[in-house]
Amino acid sequence: MRLFLRDHLPLLLLQPLIIGVVLLICWLDNSRSVAVALYAIFLGLFLFAVYLVFHYASHRHYYRRLSEPASSMDQMLEPLGQAPAPQALRTLLLAQYQLLQQQLTDSQQQQNTHRLFMNQWVHQMKTPLAVIELTLQQEAASPHTASIREELDRLRTGLDTVLYAARLQSIEHDFHIKQVSLATAADQAVQECKRLFIRSLVYPSIKGDKTLLVRTDEKWLVFIIVQLLTNAIKYSAGEHKKVELVLGEQRGHAVLEVRDEGEGIPRADLRRVFEPFYTGDNGRRHREATGMGLYLVKRACDHLHHEVELESAPGQGTTVRLLFPSWEGGSRMNESPSIELDS
Repeated sequence: MRLFLRDHLPLLLLQPLIIGVVLLICWLDNSRSVAVALYAIFLGLFLFAVYLVFHYASHRHYYRRLSEPASSMDQMLEPLGQAPAPQALRTLLLAQYQLLQQQLTDSQQQQNTHRLFMNQWVHQMKTPLAVIELTLQQEAASPHTASIREELDRLRTGLDTVLYAARLQSIEHDFHIKQVSLATAADQAVQECKRLFIRSLVYPSIKGDKTLLVRTDEKWLVFIIVQLLTNAIKYSAGEHKKVELVLGEQRGHAVLEVRDEGEGIPRADLRRVFEPFYTGDNGRRHREATGMGLYLVKRACDHLHHEVELESAPGQGTTVRLLFPSWEGGSRMNESPSIELDS
């Protein structure tokens, strides 16, 4: 109704002027009858009121749609009345909706094609990597072969990141939720990063409650932990420091914390660390930083309904905390020995 009144405000303001002109003509015509003047005013207001009521009745759906935001596209396309203006608006909205649907369909097809290509390309690239690694196993250990293995690990990590980034677009079709041992997932992630730990002179340990079971997708959880470990190692490398994976309970959630003793993150960068491609001051000093690791972690956690928190300060290391609202656990344990890595 408010929009209807605002739309007819000029006409409402014009009506007194019209009545004044009618009375002025009657006065100039020496018609001094008050009854005639009042009758003319009444008749004009009555006809004006009939017009407003008819116009509002035939346009009420039109004004309601303009005043209240639609909650769905189907609601936007509901009939707006039989008047010409509402029908023209509905025709315009329908045409725009069909155009938008066509563009959306084309965009989805392009994304699906791109994702399929990326998946196939990653798997094709893994085959020569496996062949190279088998070849290296037949060679005697030397600084030369160690350097090649290091580059192979970087290539494999990069390919896995590309693969998981592509899968994020359809992650709802790519995960299987079940009870997963948090300690087992943490151990798998540490083993995947074993050579990186050894090469970087960083030492891992898993502490806390090894009985915790969380509802999640094991493959994606291991990927998330590997991303966190890779970051922790990268910013602690070469200083004989430790990376701790601490399992426990906080605020009614099962928790996995990844704690490092690295250089830490500047305060100004903390609010942007989960943005894609953002590397910050630390990342600019490390050429390998892509700014995608924590972004993928946050996206995957959002889809899996896990929470991720980060605390850090320059020179004091970084703690990334994963919280699992659905979990089971047994007795708490104080501290477990560090995991041994075979070189």
